[in-house]
Amino acid sequence: MIHAHVTSWFIAIILLFVCFSLHKNGKEKQAKMTKMILRLFYILILATGGHLFGLYASALGSGILSSAVFWKVLAGLWVIVSMEFLLAKQAKGKSTEIAWIQFVVSLLVALFFGYIVL
Repeated sequence: MIHAHVTSWFIAIILLFVCFSLHKNGKEKQAKMTKMILRLFYILILATGGHLFGLYASALGSGILSSAVFWKVLAGLWVIVSMEFLLAKQAKGKSTEIAWIQFVVSLLVALFFGYIVL
């Protein structure tokens, strides 16, 4: 299940860049379709991540809320929110610099917890 989760994340990040560039180049219809596919991958990420969290939760018991796994879940959710925030800012024609910084920071935190701590 971990491979499906990592693959979903990887494809979602690629789709984020594709959607961003399509919208930047004025291809609104293609960008909208890509955004819908990206949202499908959000569901896949949440499903596979939820399964992995369940496996860790059954092993850790009541200590799950104070473990690194809980913080990894929050970081992963932060990444998804920052991706959507970035695309929303771009669609409204606002500056995306802060949104990019938030995305990079959240992604680094999630990668830190996913690959170094766990």
